[in-house]
Amino acid sequence: MTSHMIHCLKLQHEAEGLETPPLPGALGQKIYDHISKEAWGLWLRHQTMLINEYRLNLLDKEASQFLKAEMEKFLFGEGSALPPGYAASEKE
Repeated sequence: MTSHMIHCLKLQHEAEGLETPPLPGALGQKIYDHISKEAWGLWLRHQTMLINEYRLNLLDKEASQFLKAEMEKFLFGEGSALPPGYAASEKE
């Protein structure tokens, strides 16, 4: 697929969109239509931090539901909160 430009809802500017929906179903299509490659990359880094800090088991249904809810908040809502006591490595 060729790249396309979208108005990214997360970054609030025109940006290159994803090449394909990153997830199956309506949520994947919504992300494809409204979230840029750059914003998706920001989410992937944030998701990795959440998995590591909360020691999430991705086979656990509750962990998957938590990540999906955080993803929707991060991309379309008020943002995903950092874990309590989290300090980025640059501050350590």
